[in-house]
Order: sequence, then C-alpha cells, then structure tokens
Amino acid sequence: MTSVRERKSATAVSAEHAASLVTSGDWVDFGFGHAQPDIFDRALAARAPDLERVKIRSALTMRPRAVLDVDPEGRHFQWLNWHFSAYDRKQHDAGRCNYLPMNFGETPDYYRRFIEPIGVACIKTTPMDADGYYNFGCSTTYLRAMTERARIVIVETCTSVPRVPGPDNALHASEVDFVIDGGSAPLPAITAAPVSAVEREVARLIAGEIEDGACLQVGIGGMPNAVCSLLREAHVRNLGVHTEMMVDGIADLIEAGIVTNSAKRLDAGLSVFSFAVGSERLYRLIDGNAGVRACAVDYTNLPDNIARNDRVVSINNTTQMDLQGQAASESCGHRQVSGTGGQLQFVRGAYASHGGKSFLCLGSTYEKHGRRESRIVLSLTPGNIVTTPRTDTMYVVTEYGIVNLKAKSVAERALALISIAHPDYREQLAREARHHNLIPKGWA
Repeated sequence: MTSVRERKSATAVSAEHAASLVTSGDWVDFGFGHAQPDIFDRALAARAPDLERVKIRSALTMRPRAVLDVDPEGRHFQWLNWHFSAYDRKQHDAGRCNYLPMNFGETPDYYRRFIEPIGVACIKTTPMDADGYYNFGCSTTYLRAMTERARIVIVETCTSVPRVPGPDNALHASEVDFVIDGGSAPLPAITAAPVSAVEREVARLIAGEIEDGACLQVGIGGMPNAVCSLLREAHVRNLGVHTEMMVDGIADLIEAGIVTNSAKRLDAGLSVFSFAVGSERLYRLIDGNAGVRACAVDYTNLPDNIARNDRVVSINNTTQMDLQGQAASESCGHRQVSGTGGQLQFVRGAYASHGGKSFLCLGSTYEKHGRRESRIVLSLTPGNIVTTPRTDTMYVVTEYGIVNLKAKSVAERALALISIAHPDYREQLAREARHHNLIPKGWA
C-alpha cells in the first residue's frame, strides 16, 4: 500500500478534511511562532467532542488558539510548549500549558533522536513557488526536523508570510501531503515598548563595549533593542549579525548601513537568523532579501558556529541573579514565564569567540505587590530555574554599572554584583553575603 508520504505532490483539501486526519491519542505539531496554523486550528477545535488526549506541541504562540478556547479543562487537547509567549504564559497560569525544557539549538536533534513519531504536523507557509517549494518564512527554527518525524505533513498557506532565503527554510511539494488555502490574513505584528530610563542606561553601558566589526546576537526585550537604538547614534561601523532572533532593532541597523556583515568569517555579507518577530516593517525587510539568511536553529545556535565569527557580542535579559552569578531568566519561582531559548548557547558561543563578550542585563529592581524588590539577591527565589550557570556568566549589567565575573572568586563575584545592585540594597546584600561566608573574614 502506498503511504501518503510517497505522493509526488500535495493534495489541496479543506481545513475540515485536514482536521479529520487527527485521531485520539495523536501527537500533533503546530510548529513555531508565525508558523502555527489558524484555519486548521479552528477546524481541529470543532472536532473536540470526537477526540481525547490529543497532545499538541508548539512554541511562542502569537495568536489565541481555538483548541484551548474550546477546551478549558483539557479534556480533549493537551498543549505543550518549547518557549512561552505572553499568551502561553497565561495558559500555563490557568493550568492549560506545560513547558518542554530545552536548549533551543538542540531542538532539531530532539525531534530526530528522542521524540516519538508525530501523527500530524500542520504549519503555516508561503504559497508554493514556481519551483514547487513552500517557504517557512520567518519561522525556520526546527520545522524541517519536525516534518521529518510526521506521518502526515500539512501546510496552511498564507500570502502574508514573507519568502525568506535560507538553506533549510522550505519544503518541496513532494514532502507535503496536504495543503490548505489559508488566505491572506496579516501576521501578528509586535511593536516594541518605549525604552525606559533604566533600559537606556543599561544599553549605554553595553554599547560602549561594542567595537567596529563586532557580530551581534540580540535577545528579546527592551534592553537588547535599546542597545540597537544607541548603536545607531554611536560611531560603530561594519557590524555583523548572527542571531537566533531577528528583531526590529537589528532591522534598524541594517537599514542605517551600520550592519554590513563584512567582517564576518562565517556567512560573510549575510545577516543570519533562525526566526523573526516584530513589526510589519521587519517582515517586509526580510521578504526576498538576498542579504539575509534564515537557518535552522541547530546552525544558528551551535556554540561552535557562533564562535567561528570574531568579536561576537551576545546581549540577553535575565530577571534575577544571585551573588554567585547564577542567572534565572525564564521563571518566577515555579511559574514558568518564557524559556531557556538560546541564551546559554549564545553565552558560551560568544565567550569562545575571539574577542567575544556576552552580556546579561537586568534592571536593579522590580515592583511586586506594590513593593520594590532587588533583582540581585543572596539566593534565587525557591523554585527558580537557573538558565545560565555561574561558571558561564561573563558581563552583568544594571543601570548602576557593568562587571565581569569570569575568573572571579565567590567573594569577588559577590562584591562585584553588590556594587551594581540598587544602592538601597547593597548594605543588606553585603551583610547576608558575610553571614553565609560568601565573603570571608578579612575581606573589605
């Protein structure tokens, strides 16, 4: 009997027909970010009364999902996620989402080595081009490895998806079983919030450490984007880009001519990334742009690849750090808020790069229940997940300064971090550090 995967071209079907292929107990993969399907999602939700224990795997959800709205008690669909968006976080708080721990750059290998076969994979792509390819657009990440593990591969095409150059950024029609016409609804656009005074000061300190010809990795959040804003005002030139996430801040640098990629050893002349999330302007910039390259995440995030470029600068947020330099960047106690993502891999890759630097940035305080709390603490909040171990942490930046923890003793680390904590908490932190012998007797 000929399997559906042996067909030579995709068969056009309705979303309802595609959803009928899912059976109880199946693993269904929705893919990453903008690649998550919408019409198929609604058709699958309509089948909820007929299904049980369908496990849906996803990441960075950009729109509300019908399968969750129709099934608040989780009787029909279970939602599992590699990296939380704000929407996924709310679903987790409601008990409807479970996190899948990972280093993002390892995800394709997880699919190929450890994940049981997928029943149905459905992802949003461009319409087929003249050569028979459906482009993944701005969501390359692990999608090819994911489809390799699926019994049935479905694409939901959308004319709003940008067609982005890249070696692993498309499926040929011969690799697709069914295709749904998904119309032309615009992709969700994310507008960066105004830069705060704290973010601007942190960005100023980091920008002062970036040299001509540096190769940037910029994470999500206000502080990394603020660095890009300041670099537009500085005199830094000929920057390169090798990053997990393409953001508006990098797009600004490309359009300003500050990013040329001329000093890169790996992928010279190209801005390399694995996924893009931002404004409509960003999606237009990467659409058909020969100067960008979308690659699988096991290429962008492999520390050995990162280190092949000189002067790599990795800029990422963290939310809490203890006095030994452990960075908790993805949780608040037992509450998962985002994910490990590529932070640890880029911290390691930047450090291994010739002249490279990794920066973990955080505001010195935050508000909780109307009270101000320090983000630099003696001990992490119980249940908090360590995203970057103390042995990997390099530069740490708050609005009060920048310190390098590499080759520092525990006492030197504690004193350095206390020096960039909010002044109102420094005395207390020093007292706690001495009480617990992080700072021995005789130290200043």
